Amino acid sequence: MPTKIRLTRHGRKKSPYYHIVIADSRAPRDGRYIERIGMYNPTTNPATIELDFDRALDWLQKGAQPTDTCRAILSYNGVLLKSHLLNGVKKGAFSEEEAETRYKAWLKDKEIMIQTKKSKVAKDLDDEEKKRLEAEKKIREAKAAELAEKNTELAEKEKAEAAKESPEEAPEEKKDQEASKEETAEKLKEEKKDQEASEKETPEKLKENKKEEVSEDKIKEDPSKDEEQKEEESTSEIKAEEKKTEESEKE
Repeated sequence: MPTKIRLTRHGRKKSPYYHIVIADSRAPRDGRYIERIGMYNPTTNPATIELDFDRALDWLQKGAQPTDTCRAILSYNGVLLKSHLLNGVKKGAFSEEEAETRYKAWLKDKEIMIQTKKSKVAKDLDDEEKKRLEAEKKIREAKAAELAEKNTELAEKEKAEAAKESPEEAPEEKKDQEASKEETAEKLKEEKKDQEASEKETPEKLKENKKEEVSEDKIKEDPSKDEEQKEEESTSEIKAEEKKTEESEKE
């Protein structure tokens, strides 16, 4: 039965990943398989490869034929090189120790290459991110400058409109301010005059109050004198009336 090392597709639309399987060459792509020996995800950078090295090498030694993509994956992981070295040992071209040293040297170089590629990819991503941030910053600055220009234009227009309206309104405002100032000054003058008048009146009122208090005290002390004065006044009035009547009769 001819066997092949090939891929079976999994995953959703536009984000696939693949299983590396050993299957019959007559079976459909995503059909039955004999054994799954790894996984391959091409959407990452670099691509993610998980492979059972010993099982893949064993199937190669048995005669399984890889497809083009699987051949590249096996070469990337060193399976094809190890199979070639083992074939050379079987033919007597070199010893197993020599084959192992060659394989280890290749692995070191391969690891260095993979590491440099990963670092380069990370650096490229950082550079792209910096460029994107710089572009966004420039766009923000341009928008801010446009907004500032618009705001300055609006402020200038408002100032011009206010300057046009202010000459008409300014005299009335000045008149109102002057009138209010005059009113406040007059009020202050009137208040000062009232204060001065009250200060002058207070001593006179105090004197009158004292006189009234003294007269009241006298009345309280001798009410009999007050009655005598009233009687004298009444008698003097009677006498004056009598004189008037006498004079009128003589005439």
